Amino acid sequence: MTNWLDVAHEVAATLRSDAADRDRANQPPTKEVELLRQSGLLNVRDWAQQQRIGRVVGAADANAGHLLGYHYLQIWRSGLFDAQFSVQPDEFWAGVSNPLDAALELSPSDDGFVLNGRKTFATGAAVADRLVVSATRTDNGEKLTFLLDGKASGITYLDDWDNIGQRLTASGGVNFENVAVTEVLGVQPVNEDPRVSLAAIGFQLVLAQLYVAIAEGALAEAADYTRTKTRPWFVSGVEAATEDPYIVVAYGEMVSQTRAAGLLADEAARQLHEATELGRNLTPAKRGEVAVTISEAKVVSTKLVNEVTSRIFEQVGARGTAAKYAVDRFWRNARTLTLHDPVVYKAREVGEHFLTGARPAYTGYS
Repeated sequence: MTNWLDVAHEVAATLRSDAADRDRANQPPTKEVELLRQSGLLNVRDWAQQQRIGRVVGAADANAGHLLGYHYLQIWRSGLFDAQFSVQPDEFWAGVSNPLDAALELSPSDDGFVLNGRKTFATGAAVADRLVVSATRTDNGEKLTFLLDGKASGITYLDDWDNIGQRLTASGGVNFENVAVTEVLGVQPVNEDPRVSLAAIGFQLVLAQLYVAIAEGALAEAADYTRTKTRPWFVSGVEAATEDPYIVVAYGEMVSQTRAAGLLADEAARQLHEATELGRNLTPAKRGEVAVTISEAKVVSTKLVNEVTSRIFEQVGARGTAAKYAVDRFWRNARTLTLHDPVVYKAREVGEHFLTGARPAYTGYS
């Protein structure tokens, strides 16, 4: 029986070995996806294993961790609907469903629908085998979620992702021109369908786990540099940087904070899995409790990753900022990802629930 966590560590070691070079090259993540495919990690279906694997891969390379986390998420969210669908071995899944971008339209046809429009921020779509897409019907305004072949006729990938971080996630826009749609999963929730609405907070969980992973990866790389290259300050009175009390305390604080954030993210993942397993018995109240826990994890992990990926520079020293080490990639990735949606609104959800018992509203982000 395959030990998938061991496989994840092997994949992580490969990714870590040239992470800085690949970040500088800024190429589409075809090699990264192929590595995930060849490893078999795309086929893991156990929820708990997916969470651990995502953290291991994300710590080594936030781009690959992002792609893998969303791959697992897209298959999971497709299963929230009642429709039957198949997942072929070694397929890589991605999504085209930015909640704030309603530019895709579905026109009814004899065989189903015809899809037209343009979407932005479609992470991983350009290198995907299967796409989970959401669009609005032109006849009745319903928002449907459906599946497409990633190479279907009429799909054009715009290759316009040019941001400072997560540069290897193929997160550019997608254009659809008269694309045939026949495999509909279902209608996105309008009247507070607790089960289908879990998809929105599932995205939030993936991000929280990835933030923790980036902090873990940044700490591991910085610590290796500190052990082997950082020089103790001349008035410290110690022979090695690892004996400098200020450096030691800094790592102690960051490691403790990262572990705490990881435990909270894992608890949020456990609760989401429990809610998923309830199926149609999931209540709005239970759904609300899970949403708040995920928001708590998002608040804590956002602050953590931005602090850790900045603070590590103080522990590696001036020489550690050399371009060849690319330590800045952790901060750039964190800073880019944590702007996905304003974390202050997650803190507001937590505060409102704490003070009044209010549950987060059903939106594309909560």
